[in-house]
Amino acid sequence: MYFLYNIAVYIAGFLIKIIAIFNKKIALFVEGRKDVFVQLQNSFGPDSKVVWFHCASLGEFEQGRPIIEKIKIQTTNSESQFFGSKILVTFFSPSGYEVRKSYAIADVVTYLPLDTKTNVRRFVEIVDPSIAVFVKYEFWPNLLKELRKKQIKTILVSGIFRENQSFFKGYGGWMRKSLQTFDHFFVQNNESVKLLNKIGFNNTTLSGDTRFDRVYEITMQEIDLSFAEKFKNNKTTLVAGSTWPKDEALLVSFINKKSNENQKFIIAPHNINIQGIDKLKQSINKKVLLYSEMENKDLSEYQVLIIDTIGILTKIYKYSDIAYVGGGFGTGIHNVLEPATFGVPIIIGPNYHKFNEAKDLLQIEACLSIQNLEELDTGLTLLFSDDDFRKNKGNIAKEYILNNIGSTQKIMKYINN
Repeated sequence: MYFLYNIAVYIAGFLIKIIAIFNKKIALFVEGRKDVFVQLQNSFGPDSKVVWFHCASLGEFEQGRPIIEKIKIQTTNSESQFFGSKILVTFFSPSGYEVRKSYAIADVVTYLPLDTKTNVRRFVEIVDPSIAVFVKYEFWPNLLKELRKKQIKTILVSGIFRENQSFFKGYGGWMRKSLQTFDHFFVQNNESVKLLNKIGFNNTTLSGDTRFDRVYEITMQEIDLSFAEKFKNNKTTLVAGSTWPKDEALLVSFINKKSNENQKFIIAPHNINIQGIDKLKQSINKKVLLYSEMENKDLSEYQVLIIDTIGILTKIYKYSDIAYVGGGFGTGIHNVLEPATFGVPIIIGPNYHKFNEAKDLLQIEACLSIQNLEELDTGLTLLFSDDDFRKNKGNIAKEYILNNIGSTQKIMKYINN
C-alpha cells in the first residue's frame, strides 16, 4: 500500500498541473508551491530555531492560532525554550494560504510541498523544526516518516478521529504506522480518545477545541466598528456570515416579503466577487448599501448592508442580535462559534452533521437548523418578535462557549514541559 501511495502522489502531482490550466484554485495550488524551497532557504539558516505549525486550510489555522500566538510571546522571553525561535506556518489549501499569507505573527507562511519522498526530505532538512504541530488532521505518510526518522517532537492539536478513517480499518496498518510519529494527541472528543486507544495509542489528552479559546479571546478585545453601530441604530439586527447563493436566496425572500423597518440585516458573503455582489444587491427591494459605498452616507437610513470585503466578519458579529451562518445548503456550515461567543442565537442550514459544535448548539437549543424558506420565516419571525426568547437563546450560546474554553492552556502546559 505504501508503494502504491507513492505512485499515486507522483501521478496526482502531474495531473494537478494539467488541471491548473483550467481551474483557478488549482492554479494557485500549483503556482504557490513553485518557490517554496527558495523561500524556506532564504528564511532559515543552519542555526535557526523553528517552531512549525501545519494547517490544512483556514478553519484549521483558526484552531492553531491561539497556540501560535502563545508561542510567539515566548520567542522574546529569554527564559523560554522558544527564545529566539522563528515561527513557520504551512498550508495545504489555497483557501487558507491566500487569506493568511501575510499573517504578521508568523515569520514565514508558505504552502506545504506535495508528499513525495524527495520533497519531504528537503523540507525537513531545511526547516529542521524543534517541534512540529499538526492542527486537527493532515496525515502525510512520507512527511511523518521523515519526522520520526529525525526524532522531531510532533504533536496533533484539536484532533478529531472517526471510525470510517483508514487507521481503524483492517487494511490501514500502513497508515497506523504514520501515527507512531506523534508524541502526543490532543483531541476534541471522547470518541477520538477511544478510537486511538483501540489501536494502541494511549498518549492522548481530551483537551477540546482550541477554537473556543480563539473566539473567546475576540470578545476580550476592544471592538469598535463605528459603521456597524451607526447602521444598527439600536434596531434588532441579523448578521448573516459566510453566505452562499442558496443562503442568500432564502434571506432575501424574508427581507423582501416579511421584514419591517425595525429590523436590520448585514450580509457578508463567503465569496467576494463583483458579479455576485451586484446580483445580491439588485435582488433586494429594501434600501441596501455596500460596505465599499459607505462614505458620506447616513447608514442609519439603510435596512441592508452588504459586506463586500474580507477580514471583519468576526468582529461584526458583536453587533448582531441574531446570526445566520452560511454553508449549510452546500458542503457544510462555516464557523458557528464566532457568533455564539457574542451570545446570539444562530440559524444554519441542514448540512451540519460533521460539525460537533453545531450539533451541540442544536441540542441545547441555542441554534436552529432550517430546511427551507418556510422554516426560516418561522424561526426569524419568532426571534425578531420575542426579545426574551431571543436573549435567552443567546445566553445559552454564550454559556456553551464559556464551558469549553481552556484547550490552549492544556496544550501549552505539555509543550512547555
